[in-house]
Amino acid sequence: MVDVATTSAVETPIPDLGDGQALVQVQYLSIDPTIRTWMDDVPSYRPPIGLGEVVRSIGGGEVVESRSDRYKVGDRVVGMTGWQEYCVADEGLESMSVVPAGLDLPVAMNVLGVTGITAHVGLLKIGAMKEGDVVVVSGAAGATGSMVGQIASLKGASQVVGIAGGPEKCTLLTGTMKFDAAIDYKAGDVARQLLELCPEGMDVYFDNVGGEILEAALADLAMHARVVMCGAISGYNAMERPHGPSNLYNLIVKRARMEGFIVSDHMAEWGAIQAELAGWLLEGKLYHSEHIVEGLDHAPEALNLLFTGSNTGKVLVKVS
Repeated sequence: MVDVATTSAVETPIPDLGDGQALVQVQYLSIDPTIRTWMDDVPSYRPPIGLGEVVRSIGGGEVVESRSDRYKVGDRVVGMTGWQEYCVADEGLESMSVVPAGLDLPVAMNVLGVTGITAHVGLLKIGAMKEGDVVVVSGAAGATGSMVGQIASLKGASQVVGIAGGPEKCTLLTGTMKFDAAIDYKAGDVARQLLELCPEGMDVYFDNVGGEILEAALADLAMHARVVMCGAISGYNAMERPHGPSNLYNLIVKRARMEGFIVSDHMAEWGAIQAELAGWLLEGKLYHSEHIVEGLDHAPEALNLLFTGSNTGKVLVKVS
């Protein structure tokens, strides 16, 4: 777990701007499990966060000064801000996106941000979900998982099953979010419940958890199933090697495939995906919730919420 010894608050001068840059006052931070993986000194798709560096994360805020044609003072933008009160936006490879007027910033960072896009890409492109499929998602009451289940329903899945922790979260899934069924992993044998709910197996399994939950899902695959590897949150804080699935052979038996993905590899498609998500949002077809933690100094605590299951929906830190 991240604690007071992991991070420290440091004051530095606000940087001067160069040509093509803008100063952004950060208002919200997106708290995502991947932040925890960047803290480990192991090879990944991005380099580890170095000692003494600003904690890397996506955030949103308002442009308060600009020397850029791309950003105007007053624009609200979303991009890689880090855990800080001010950041510099430029026009390079990781430029920030301008949020359309009238759209609430926390909602934009949730449904139309990395969360919603990850769910869309993972389910429909990596998982190749089609109408009539049986879809199961773990971490289903979290930000990404809840979007996956709702998108699956909108795209015509014959059955959507969510795996979550606790009766309140399961009731939220089957009630407000209209999942067909929910499994409380804290209440009993997940593998048995999956077999009862999906006797013919699942066509798409969207995994946010890894470990024993993944093993239970692999035991109930339909022929030619697709297993989408989005995250493995059960092992991110493990001090010892986490439990892994012992039944990968079932991928062979079921002629199934398991594929991981990183959403930033699909940036060329983000505009079209955001348009579809925005349409559903405006039509009231997507339920969303934002779990907002007040204060930059509480960002470490907010990150830990993801690993204790204490959040429902998208965790954001309100900076200013």
